[in-house]
Amino acid sequence: MCKTCGYWHYQQYKDVEEIVNHSSPSVTLRYIGINQDNIDKSYMNFSL
Repeated sequence: MCKTCGYWHYQQYKDVEEIVNHSSPSVTLRYIGINQDNIDKSYMNFSL
């Protein structure tokens, strides 16, 4: 359940600082299943 909650929190707020208290944000992203492809895709769709 923690993993699912962390995944949806990230999807909504794009914040990994307070999700599950891992040693680094990259560990948290890997734990919740966000990989570099998803990150790259979100940057491609971003515009100011």
